[in-house]
Amino acid sequence: MKVDCIVVGIGLAGINFCEQLRTNSKNFMVFDNNSQLSSFVAGGLYNPVVLKRFTSVWKAKEQLELALPVYASLEKLLSVKLDYKIPVYRKFTSTEEQNNWFTASDKPLLSEYLSDTIIKNNNDSLEAPFGFGEVFNTGRIDVKTLIDSYKGYLKEKNRLLEEAFEYDMLKIEKDKIQYKNIESEYIVFAEGFGIKHNPFFSNLPLVPAKGELLIIHAPELKIDFVLKSAAFLIPLADDLYIVGATYEWNDLTNKTSLKAKEELLGKLKKLISCEFEVIHQVAGVRPTVKDRRPLVGRHNEYKNLFVLNGLGTRGVMIGPYVAKQLYNFIENNIALENEIDIKRFYS
Repeated sequence: MKVDCIVVGIGLAGINFCEQLRTNSKNFMVFDNNSQLSSFVAGGLYNPVVLKRFTSVWKAKEQLELALPVYASLEKLLSVKLDYKIPVYRKFTSTEEQNNWFTASDKPLLSEYLSDTIIKNNNDSLEAPFGFGEVFNTGRIDVKTLIDSYKGYLKEKNRLLEEAFEYDMLKIEKDKIQYKNIESEYIVFAEGFGIKHNPFFSNLPLVPAKGELLIIHAPELKIDFVLKSAAFLIPLADDLYIVGATYEWNDLTNKTSLKAKEELLGKLKKLISCEFEVIHQVAGVRPTVKDRRPLVGRHNEYKNLFVLNGLGTRGVMIGPYVAKQLYNFIENNIALENEIDIKRFYS
C-alpha cells in the first residue's frame, strides 16, 4: 500500500493534521492504540485570554480565525454538533481584581475580548460578591464527540489501524519510509505524552502534566456560561457540569485519584453553595512544554520524520494553527515560526 503520509496518534493534533491532508487531497493512514487520553479529558474550551493574569493568549486572533472554520467544516463532514458558543465569566475575588480587569480591557490585544462592564451575581447558588468579567469570542468544542466521530469516519474510509505503532519496524530511506506493508513519503508523530516511547523524538523537552476532571450533576445551579475561578465550571446538558482541572507532575498514569477529587471538591465548594452529585471522574496526561509553545518540525537527521506535539491545555485553539504550519512546511517548503520549531532545542 502506498500513501502520502502516515499519522501516528488521533487526538487533537492528529485530527487537525489529517484534516490538512484530507482537504489537500492527500492519501494517508492513521495508527492509534487509544493509549493517550489527554484530548479525551480536555475541557475543550477556546478562550483568547489567560484569565489568571488577564493577558492575551499567544497568537489568539490568528488561532481563532483559523480554528473555528475548521470545526465548522468538521461538523459538516461528520454530521455532528461540535462547537458550542458560550461566554466565559471570570469571577472577581476583590476590587483590586476588578481594577486589574479594567486596566487589561484597555490594552490593544485584549480590548475586543474583555467586557468593560462588571456583571453582578444574581444566582443564589454562586458565591461571587464582587461579580464577574465576561470574555467574548469563547466557546467549547466537544472533543470526545470529535474524536469518536473522526475515528468512525477514518474506519469507513479504511484509513485507521487501531494498533500500537512499532518503531523498530520503521525502515527509513532517503525519499520514502516503509512500515510493514505501507510505503509513505513521510510520517508525522502526533502522540501526545506517548512521545516518551518514541526513539526518534523522546529527547524533546515535553513536560507531562496529568490533569483530572469531575462531572457533577447540580440541578439547582442553572448557569449558562463557563465560570472560571480557582477551578472552572463548564455547563453541559441535563444539569451536568465539568469541574476542572488539576495539575500533577509525579503520577503520570491515566488513573483517577482521590487526591485530585478532593482538591477539585474543595475548590468547587468555595464556588457554589447548592447541592451536587459527582457522576464521573476522568484523568489524562497533557503534553506540555517548558516554554509553553508546541513541538513542531522535522527530525534533525531523518528528513521524512516529523513531529506535532505539545499542544498543552489549549489544544482546540492551537491545533489547527500548528497543523497548517506543519503541512505548509512539509508540502510547500514554508518555514515554521521559530517559536514552535523544534530546532529551538537543537541549537
